[in-house]
This record gives sequence, C-alpha cells and structure tokens, in this order.
Amino acid sequence: MACTKKIEPTKDQVAIDTSKWPLLLKNYDQLNTRTGHYVPLPHGCSPMARTLEQHLLYGIINLDKPVNPSSHEVVSWMKKILKREKTGHSGTLDPKVSGNLLVCIDRATRLVKAQQTAGKEYVAVVRFHGKPTSKAKVVAALEYMQGALFQRPPVISAVKRQLRVRTVYSNKLLHYDEEKSLATFSCSCEAGTYVRTLCVHLGLVLGVGAHMQELRRVRSGVLTESPKDGFVTMHDVLDAMHLYESTRDETYLRRVVMPLERILTNYKRIVVKDSAVNAITYGAKLMIPGVLRFENDIEVGSDIIMMTTKGEAIATGVAQMTTQVMATVDHGTCAVIQRVVMERDTYNMKWGFGPRAQAKKKMILAGTLDKHGKANKLTPRDWMMGTGYLPELTSGEEKSEKTEEKAEKTEEKAEVVTEAAAEVGSEEPEKEKKSKKEKKRKAEKLEEAVEEEKPVKEKKAKKAKKSKKEVEA
Repeated sequence: MACTKKIEPTKDQVAIDTSKWPLLLKNYDQLNTRTGHYVPLPHGCSPMARTLEQHLLYGIINLDKPVNPSSHEVVSWMKKILKREKTGHSGTLDPKVSGNLLVCIDRATRLVKAQQTAGKEYVAVVRFHGKPTSKAKVVAALEYMQGALFQRPPVISAVKRQLRVRTVYSNKLLHYDEEKSLATFSCSCEAGTYVRTLCVHLGLVLGVGAHMQELRRVRSGVLTESPKDGFVTMHDVLDAMHLYESTRDETYLRRVVMPLERILTNYKRIVVKDSAVNAITYGAKLMIPGVLRFENDIEVGSDIIMMTTKGEAIATGVAQMTTQVMATVDHGTCAVIQRVVMERDTYNMKWGFGPRAQAKKKMILAGTLDKHGKANKLTPRDWMMGTGYLPELTSGEEKSEKTEEKAEKTEEKAEVVTEAAAEVGSEEPEKEKKSKKEKKRKAEKLEEAVEEEKPVKEKKAKKAKKSKKEVEA
C-alpha cells in the first residue's frame, strides 16, 4: 500500500537551547553574530571527542594536594604517573597547606602563568595567644583587614622577603571558640597573599597576638573543591592510570583529567573562522574578516579567548576593539596574540591564496618586488598606496561635500592629463617617421663610403705583395 502521510514544512523556527552545551560553547546562541558565511574544514574536533592522547596533551587536573609534600614534588609525581613530558602548577602551596592545586599537562602548561595570577580563596584556623574580649571584636578586626594591605613574606617562604601590597577582597568569620582561643575564617584574596602573615596581623590588631594553626585552599581561579569541578585526589590519578594500563578502559582517566577549556570559561570569547585558525597558531593577529561571533562587553585591553566553531581554544589574546567597534567596522585588528595553546598545523594552511597574495607572488617573479616581498625601485606606486586593496575610509554610502569636491578636481585633472596624452600620441607617429628617414640616410652614406674605400684597400694590398716578393728576391 502507498503511504498517505505527508510531512509538510513549517515556518516556525524553534530556538536551539545552548545553555547545556559544554565548556566554551555554553550559551553560544547569545554571542553577537558578525557573519554566518564561512567554509567549515574537516580538521580538529570537540574537546569532549578528542582521542586519549590528545585529551592528555590538552589536559588539566584539579588536584587535592595533601599535607607534607611540596607543590613541586606533587607535580613531579604527576609527571611520572601519567608518563608525560611537561607538567606545571598554578600557584605554590606550602608543604603544611592542603587543598586545591591546578596541575597542567603538556600544552596546557602555557596557561600556568595566567592561572597563577587568578584569585584564590582559603579557609584558615587562627590561634590567639590571649582571649579577645568578644566575638564582635574578631568580626570587626577581620573587616578591618580587607582591601589593599602591606605584607612582608614570612622567614620560611618561596619568594624574596620584601615589603609588597596585596589585596584582600573579603574576610568572613565561620566559627569562633572562646575557650580554646581559636577562630576559623574564609579569605578571598589576590594571588601572592600570605594568610600566615594575615593571621599575625590579625593578632596585632586585636592586641593579643596570634598565629596560623591550619590552612586549606578551597578555590583557585574558577576551580573549586566541588566534585562538579573534577576535584580528585592523587590516589584517583594513580588508580585511573593503572586501570587504563591493565584493561584499556579510558572512562576513569577521562574523568580525572579535564580539557584545558574548563579553566577558560571566564574569558570573553571570540569565534574564529576555520580558515584563520592556522595563521593564528603561527602568531598572526586576529583581523575582523576572520571573526564569526563575539561576546558582549569586550573592552580594549581586556583578556579574550579565541576559539573555533567546534569549541576548541586556539589562543589567549588582548582585545584591540570594543564590542561596538567590532559590530560596525569591516577591517582592522580585532585582537593580538598573548599565548598560543593549539598545536600548529592542526588545521590546514589557508593563507597565500587571495588576490593580493597571488599578485605579490607574480611581482616577486617579475622583479618589481624583492625576494622577501618588500618594495624596491621598480615597485609601482599603486601597490605602495594599496589602491584596489585597502577599503575607502568612509563610514557610509553618502560622501561629504569636501570629498565630492576633491573627486571633481581629480576628475578634471584626469581629463587634462588624458587630453595631453592624446596630443602627445598624435605627435609621436610623425617623430617616428622622421627618425626612420634619418636612419636610412645614415645607412646609405655608410654603404657609399665603404664602396669608395674598397679599391683603395685593394691597391694597397697589391703594393704590399709586390714589396714582399722583391724583398725575398
């Protein structure tokens, strides 16, 4: 029997819900669209679909550092366990401090410096040397110890002991035990703040003296000690690697190691065309024609992340335009490179195939440009001025009166030049005819002179022969 049902097209367009898309693709539909015209390339893949080797190459671990080993020891152990070439961490933790330590693997180590300067949050236990008068005074002292503070690192520290300024964003009292003279408080602060020194200063403000009893880091950048952020222990890493080596089961290892895009979710995003990706990995600036989408509230000098349409991080950069400028201009530098994350040649090379590049290659062969593509004495002026290549510096279709006047003047000059050229062209044939006649006359005179000289030369030759014979005789 023939099927009687028909699927009729509908005009209703259902909006795609991108709020649950992973990592950098989250809320993708909310980005500003500059253009939708680009040619997708079959290279690269989503960070969630990488092979295990690629997953580890661009991997990070949100590690729960234990007490006693130093951060350097922990990182070297991770390197041996995972059998990788490079590892790094995002901020040193003292041996007696536990908590959140971001371990970066291979290509992700390029983001270590950026993450070291990210904000941190700690929970500290402070022991007072005497009994403060009340809990309210402790709360007031913690509030007083907020903002920009002078600090000198402790005697046993990993940095030089010199006076410096660090910012404490907020202090909050969590628990106070008056009998034992102990207090627990959380501290959100700038990278490089010594909570040990903060506790000593807290005791000085209260007038009883104090020192730090215990410390734990609960946040580093965007990563916290929540299971949602992939918080794992060293035993998890060891077990995951053992499971993979013995059974080739990747699930545990993929859960322990996260893609590096996880720590870049707080950056402003700019989506790049596939054809421009490889040029950026070689250090090229991001120009406006290579932009597909961009985020709101981008300011000049703000940190941005350049990403592909598949959600891969290409490089971190510094914005050279605001969101409003990106939406209105059609040429110019959008951002400059700060740190390239993606491996070179992940995408195919797509530069050197445009009309300007093809013309440049021909001019190099013709000798009007040197071998490096730079101008020389033979380079035409049009090429130097960029005519036909650089767009006109006008904001709209309508031109001002001044530009119209200039255009009229240039047209008049062009007409005068063409008329003069036509006159010169009409005179040229007559000059050429005259020059040809003169050349013919000169040639005829030369021929006549040669013919006249021939008999004289013959007579001289005969006389020379006779004189030789006489001499011989």
